[in-house]
Amino acid sequence: MPLEKDDATYVWDIIDACRAVASFVAHRSFADYERDRMLRRAVEREIEIIGEAARHLSAKFQADHPQQPWRRIIAQRHVIAHEYGEIKNEKLWLVANQLVPELLAELEPILPQPPSSP
Repeated sequence: MPLEKDDATYVWDIIDACRAVASFVAHRSFADYERDRMLRRAVEREIEIIGEAARHLSAKFQADHPQQPWRRIIAQRHVIAHEYGEIKNEKLWLVANQLVPELLAELEPILPQPPSSP
């Protein structure tokens, strides 16, 4: 089933951010994450992007993919952006290492390939 143009754009943004998170945390431990402020901030920013893009997905797209916790994804973005004092490193580490890969695995197969360059 083809995606709406706007949904495709936001799904691409989510996939790009998921891939970034995966690369940031690959071969890293939770202790590494806690010690490395730049790593934490990079992961937080990409998760924020995922939430913002998810917020713009159509209601139809979200309904067609009910296995993803869209409201929680969007709510996590709000915590990072507006309630940064409430960020829990343990929770974001779990998101980065378990939920982001699950989201990526679901979204990658449904997105059409980008047009090839001439």
